[in-house]
Parts: sequence; C-alpha cells; structure tokens
Amino acid sequence: MTKLREVLNDLGGGSCALPLALEAMGERWSFMILRAAFNGVHHFEEFQQELGIARNILSNRLSKLVDHGVMAREVLAEDRRKVRYQLTEKGIALLPVMIALRQWGERWGAGVPSTPVLVDSRDEQPIGPVVITAHDGRPLSYEELMWKHRAALQPLGQARARVAAVAAE
Repeated sequence: MTKLREVLNDLGGGSCALPLALEAMGERWSFMILRAAFNGVHHFEEFQQELGIARNILSNRLSKLVDHGVMAREVLAEDRRKVRYQLTEKGIALLPVMIALRQWGERWGAGVPSTPVLVDSRDEQPIGPVVITAHDGRPLSYEELMWKHRAALQPLGQARARVAAVAAE
C-alpha cells in the first residue's frame, strides 16, 4: 500500500478538512477568479473580460465564493447597479495555496517561470518557493512528515524530552 493510501485510510474521512476546502474551491474557474481578484479585479465585467468566462458560469462561481466567505459582495453606494467583489480574510488566506499551485505548474507543467513574477515589495526580488516548515521554522522534506490524530499529540516539552531520551540511548 502506498504511503498516500495509508494516509488517506488513516484520516477516516470525516476528520479531514480537505473535502470542505474542495467544496469551496475545487474547480478551475474558482481559482482563476481568485487569481484575478489577487491581481486587483473587483467587478463582474472586469472578471468576464479578464477571464473570457461565460456570464452564467462567472455568476455561479462568484456566488459560490461569496457563499463560502472567500469573497464579499458589496453594492456600490455611488451606483447601486455596480457591485464590487472583494477578497475576505478567508480569501486572502488562500494566497499560499495559489502560489504553491502556480509554482507546481511552473515546474511540472509549463517548465518555465510564469509572467508576471510575484516579488517581495521591499527589494523587488522574486519570492522563494513555498515550503512546509516545522513549528520552529525549519524546512521539512516529505520523508520527515507523518500524520497523527490531534488527540495523540504531545505538548512540545514532552516531545522534546522523548527525542532527547531516544538520542541518549
């Protein structure tokens, strides 16, 4: 049995939040709308022009993103016919996911870096790769990861003591 299959079997379905996330974001147009929103697009017509998406699909996806709290819908006071779609805190929290998917696509799909390039605003240099880090900030490889049920987690002090005891043997 592969490591992934073992993990999926161990997660027991109901305790894993991945299906909930996929319910909100699990299709192409939602990610494309989110990308446009991160790039400053806010109005229905702008999304449609930017993405070349059919009006009914765009309307459906925007409604779904609003329903899931990823975007907020605001009727503009100066023109009640205009609506502004704004990323919420929940939507902004998807930025690392978007960056990780883009970097994965650059490496395994396109084979070349995308344009435009996302840069650090301080020194205007490209951002680094998205990595998995430990609680103390050190990067972790796939081989250093394991799944545990939350109830089985030990407080950090106990975990360090256990590691020190094993190292001393």
